[in-house]
Amino acid sequence: MVQERKIFVLDTSVIIYDYTAIRNFKEHDVVVPITVLEELDNFKKGNDDKNFAAREFIRYIDRACSNDSLQQWVNINGKTHGMFKIAMGHPNGVDTDAIFGEVKPDHKILNAALRVQKENPGRKVVLVTKDINLRIKAKSLNLPAEDYETGKIKSADELYTGRTMVDKFPVQVLNDLFQEGQCKASLLFKKSKPVPNHYYTLNHHETSVVTVYNPITAMMELVKKKAAFKIQPRNIEQICSLDAILNPNISLVTLQGVAGTGKTLLSLAGALEQRRNFHQIYLARPIVPLSNKDIGFLPGDIKSKLNPYMEPLWDNLKYIKNCFSEKDKEYRQINEMVENEKLVVCPLAYIRGRSFSNVFFIVDEAQNLTPHEVKTIITRAGENTKIIFTGDIYQIDTPYLDSRSNGLSYLIDRIKGSRIYAHVTLERGERSELANLANDLL
Repeated sequence: MVQERKIFVLDTSVIIYDYTAIRNFKEHDVVVPITVLEELDNFKKGNDDKNFAAREFIRYIDRACSNDSLQQWVNINGKTHGMFKIAMGHPNGVDTDAIFGEVKPDHKILNAALRVQKENPGRKVVLVTKDINLRIKAKSLNLPAEDYETGKIKSADELYTGRTMVDKFPVQVLNDLFQEGQCKASLLFKKSKPVPNHYYTLNHHETSVVTVYNPITAMMELVKKKAAFKIQPRNIEQICSLDAILNPNISLVTLQGVAGTGKTLLSLAGALEQRRNFHQIYLARPIVPLSNKDIGFLPGDIKSKLNPYMEPLWDNLKYIKNCFSEKDKEYRQINEMVENEKLVVCPLAYIRGRSFSNVFFIVDEAQNLTPHEVKTIITRAGENTKIIFTGDIYQIDTPYLDSRSNGLSYLIDRIKGSRIYAHVTLERGERSELANLANDLL
C-alpha cells in the first residue's frame, strides 16, 4: 500500500530544536513559511544553542537550494526524500491576525500553512510545531497540527533506570561474591544475558548486596561502598553512581534524578578523585535565562551576567572544599586547580566547537539540551575523555522540551546496553528532610 504523500509545514521552534529537521520527513514534502526565516534571522547572532541552530539551518538552505527559486519545489536530498519550498505568509481566505485579534509571527505562520492547505486541496497539510499553544490554534482553524516526533522517546515513565532488584538467586552467588568478589553471570542469568554495566541489587533476608555486570570479563562483580574526596555515598543509588563514575572502563555516564539526590556532587567528587588521570576537569551547564529573557538585560560584564547561572556548580565545589581544613593539601589542591584552569566551571555554550582529549567533562542540567546538542557534545570527545550527564527529566526550563523529547531522556534510551556506558536513576533525596518533603508533596 502506497503511503499518502503529505505536506509538513515547519514552525521556527522545530528548526531551533533540530536544524536538520527538513531531512527527517522521508518521502513527504516540507514547507517553511517565510516568517520562520525572518525569526531565524533575528536569532542568528549570539552564542546560545538557538543562535547556532539558526545559523546552521540558514547555511543548509543556502547550500541545498543555491541555484533554484525557493517559491518552487526543490529536491531536499535526492530520490529518497520529498521536496521543499518557502511559503508566503499572506492570508488566502482566512486571516488569523483578524481572528485572534493580534499581529504575531505565529499568526503569519498559520496564514502560510492555511494558504498551503488551500493550494493543495487533494493532500493532507500538517503544521509541525513544538509550541503547544500554536498547535491548539491550528486545530481551532481545522488545520492538522502535531509535535515534532524525531528524538522523542516512547515513555518517560518507562525510561531505563540502570538498576534491578533480584530476590531469587542461588546461594552460591553470595558465596562467590563474598569470597572472590565476583561470580559467573550464568549463575544469575540462566536464559538471558545481563545488561553491560547494569547494577543488580540482590536481596537476601534483610541484607542487600550490590553487583554490576562487567561486559569485559562477563562476570558479576561485587560493588563496595567507597568514598571520593571525602564524599561518602549515603544510599545504594549513590553507591552505584559513584562506582560508575570511578570506573575507568566506562566513558559515558548518565545520572537522572530529582534535586538533592547528589548527582552533581558525586560527579564532581569522582572527577577530583581521578584528577591525576585527566588533564582537565570541565563542569558545565546550559544557560537557560529566567522567564526566557536574554542575559543581556542583567547588569554588569559578561562574567557578572553568567555568575548567577554558574553559582550552583560553585556551591558543590565549596561543599567538597569544606570537607577539608584550610591546612589540608586537598583544600589547597582545589584552589590551585581553579587558578591553573585544571578545573573549569563554565557555560556550555563557551565550549562549542572544541574537541576534548584527556578531559573529565561533567554536563549539569542536561535535561535542558536537545538530542542534537547532546550528540554534538559526545562527538567532541577525544582519547581518554569521560563524560557525565546529570539532570532531572521532569524539571525542564526550556519551553519546547519535555520529559520525552529532551536530550538526556533521548541519550539514556538510545545508548543503554553499550559496553562503555552506565546509567543510574536516583530517587532518594539526601539534601535534607525539608527538600525531600518538597519533592514528595509539592
